[in-house]
Amino acid sequence: MTSLSEDLLRSFDPSTLAVNEACLLPKVVYTSDDFYDFERDAIFGHEWLCVGRADQVPEPGDYITTQIADEPLLLVRDKEGVIRVLSAVCQHRGMVVAEGSGHCTKFTCPYHHWIYGLDGRLLGAPAMERAVGFEKSRYPLPSLKVEIWQGFVFCNFDPDAEPLAPRLSELEPLLENFQLADATTIAGKTLTDLPWNWKVMMENFNDPYHASRLHDPLQTFAPSGMSDFFEWREGIGHISRIQHFVHMDGSFNPTMKCLMPVFPKLTDEERSRGMFILIPPTLALAVVPDEVAYFTIYPDHANSIRIEIGYCFDPAAIKAPLFKELFAAAEAGVDNFNVQDVYANRMTQRGLRSRFAPRGRYSWQEATLPQLNQWLVERYRRYWPVNDSVTES
Repeated sequence: MTSLSEDLLRSFDPSTLAVNEACLLPKVVYTSDDFYDFERDAIFGHEWLCVGRADQVPEPGDYITTQIADEPLLLVRDKEGVIRVLSAVCQHRGMVVAEGSGHCTKFTCPYHHWIYGLDGRLLGAPAMERAVGFEKSRYPLPSLKVEIWQGFVFCNFDPDAEPLAPRLSELEPLLENFQLADATTIAGKTLTDLPWNWKVMMENFNDPYHASRLHDPLQTFAPSGMSDFFEWREGIGHISRIQHFVHMDGSFNPTMKCLMPVFPKLTDEERSRGMFILIPPTLALAVVPDEVAYFTIYPDHANSIRIEIGYCFDPAAIKAPLFKELFAAAEAGVDNFNVQDVYANRMTQRGLRSRFAPRGRYSWQEATLPQLNQWLVERYRRYWPVNDSVTES
């Protein structure tokens, strides 16, 4: 039996209304492995997925690995300096050819020593000369479509996917003075085995309603009621808001002020606000005047995710005296928020598995949440299967 009934599809409609009329999506979309299997294709099989930053692979041969929705991937810069995203799955028996990060001139599968170039071409396959009709050119590592936006590397399993950048065009002027394409990336923590759905994470990240409540008194510099929301339109590729501060140079640490040098081209107005940006389904950006903290969100299954945290700074900030000490303090400040959010997300997922889980109503301070619903439901409808099974919890 499948949860993907026509009744369930129709039940999404109230979640896509304007914020003061809308309600939460049905609990099944957060808790069902069956529904997550549908999302693996409908969402993660067709949308642009963030796999890192371009400056994490600065030289030919540099690579990092990741896994998104059970797909092991390689982010690599090839010999010509082109950034590629390749499947990390050996085309012989399915062994993963690389883990972690590093530098190499080729990828050698540790199992049977099939050798692949940095562009994915199969260069060597020992003892395959007797295989009838075997041609190395037919067995490269699969290559994904790639797009780089603001220094972030995105890939797409769908070779016919429309470009990402046009769907993010209204963010360009708001991010221009941060010069993120040239920013320096510092890797932060990786949080694994987090027991909640990927959408719970995205909702929490861009929900200002909880900021003055869950995060009090850490976030009094950015109160819940001081957000500007973007107007939603079909086809948009982000869910974002501008967060105004009560003073200039607010930031996420106990001083509530910037610890690092601010991005030098920012105007006074830009130094008096931040932004929270979702580029679903994998990237979340928290933008403040001295840093851009980013969270890449990778689902393991319906009730578990992994988050990789990184930070972007103006290149001159890295050379500032005591940068390492200041960064440690800034990262600890972000951790203070993460501890509270981890607790809230864990307990929300627990509640969503209850028979009493609500389809709750939204506050006007949660305008980003029905917008995320609209983004999701647009894709659910596009890829909804035709079937005769009817069961919905």
